[in-house]
Amino acid sequence: MNCDKFPLSIECKLCITPLKGHNHNFLGVVLGLIYKSHVIHLPICFSEDESESEDDEQSAKFESDSDEQPTKVQSDDDEKPAKVQSDDDEKPAKFQYEEDEQSAKVQLEEDEQLAKALQESLNMGSPPRDDNGSIFQPFPFFMPAGYSRICAGCKLEIGHGRYLSCMGTVWHPECFRCRACNLPITDYEYSMSGNHPYHKSCYKEQHHPRCDVCKNFIPTNSNGLIEYRAHPFWLQKYCPSHERDRTPRCCSCERMEPRDARYLLLDDGRKLCLECLDSAIMDTHECQPLYLEIQDFYEGLNMKVKQQVPMLLVERQALNEAMEGEKNGHHHMPETRGLCLSEEQTVTTILRRPKIGAGYRMIDMVTEPHRLIRRCEVTAILVLYGLPRLLTGSILAHEMMHAWLRLNGYPNLSPEVEEGICQVLAHMWLDAEMYSTSGSDVASSSTSSSSSSSSSSASSKKGKRSDFEKKLGDFFKHQIESDSSTAYGEGFRIGNKAVLKYGLRRTLDHIRMTGSFPV
Repeated sequence: MNCDKFPLSIECKLCITPLKGHNHNFLGVVLGLIYKSHVIHLPICFSEDESESEDDEQSAKFESDSDEQPTKVQSDDDEKPAKVQSDDDEKPAKFQYEEDEQSAKVQLEEDEQLAKALQESLNMGSPPRDDNGSIFQPFPFFMPAGYSRICAGCKLEIGHGRYLSCMGTVWHPECFRCRACNLPITDYEYSMSGNHPYHKSCYKEQHHPRCDVCKNFIPTNSNGLIEYRAHPFWLQKYCPSHERDRTPRCCSCERMEPRDARYLLLDDGRKLCLECLDSAIMDTHECQPLYLEIQDFYEGLNMKVKQQVPMLLVERQALNEAMEGEKNGHHHMPETRGLCLSEEQTVTTILRRPKIGAGYRMIDMVTEPHRLIRRCEVTAILVLYGLPRLLTGSILAHEMMHAWLRLNGYPNLSPEVEEGICQVLAHMWLDAEMYSTSGSDVASSSTSSSSSSSSSSASSKKGKRSDFEKKLGDFFKHQIESDSSTAYGEGFRIGNKAVLKYGLRRTLDHIRMTGSFPV
């Protein structure tokens, strides 16, 4: 190999003397290269950091002096002085380097590798830069004999050329790829998750939570933290602002209405999602089979209601007016959805199932006033229309318990005891519906007379429940179990504990005698 072809001045950056006679022999010797005042940029090292790469290596130093006179350097060995010259007239520079004095063969191989690396570097264009300068770090292309770098991606030797140093190992630039899109990461910064690299944009797309309502990335708060709200059961995530911008919720499942979905608008202003609409009960005639099923449930518990108590499906306004005219009863729910009446009243009931019109609005509802006459302690049971079958049934089971207590001579009970035991019966009915096969058989025979229902809702009411309806039943049970109110929530938990410990009959006997739950 003829070194005269390379007009280079190469000095050791440890002692600032020509390399001849030196054998520092360690990885990372920084060589200063000048070729007609053209700086050779050599490959990159990215430091490992989750948010950005920092340049920890020092950049190579370059020296050039076209007017420099020939300098004589005497080595410590007995060799003759070496002359190093640089001339603008392209006079050849003599390059000599001795890495292993004991092996001329190793010296020759390394000289050939050096020449090849220099030639490749001269043909390589300038690499990209960021605002603070080049992200490329000097590549120690001259390595000791027997040393090699293995790419963590392709498992092949890197050899001479550019490489990346990150995540505690080295890579070919084309092998350092994003976990999400599998494209090479060429940005100055990248993100980490689970010991895998990501483009910052890909990381945000995969790991930054999106709002389930507006579908945008949930913004950070003033402290730079991602803050969002989540439904305790459905785990629907949404921006805190949607709690203030009047985003509607389904009146049944309580999920917020997404921007890309349509909820049905009932004539009393409530919104109903399409999944809940699938099994919703819309008029009094349609609800009668379910009412008979609730009566059978009570009879199965040896708690038959012997009096014929009318049941009416009503709008929200009619329910609120009836509640105002009621002298007795406890009403502590945020919105009343059922009522057990003891007074004579005239109530407007829904006779025919309304239709869905333009803009997802209910139209053509037929109502009529119904005069309630007091023949016993209970004049009627009212239930809000437009709710799914399971929720309507649990409301009926709750109100039926109010009727049973009044018809069987129980004294005036505290709200915690009366509402608590009524919630226990509603929870028991939901359990029976969700986990017994008999409930499906009863529902199948009882709903066959409802000809006004759509085919989809009819199939749901016949016991062929979808996965969503099963989940909906669990949600209604969760609502009863997690209610935070004193009467409905704490009353249920105390009453349910007593029923599990002593049984329903003994618990009711204790309530009759003491007006409280057994402990």
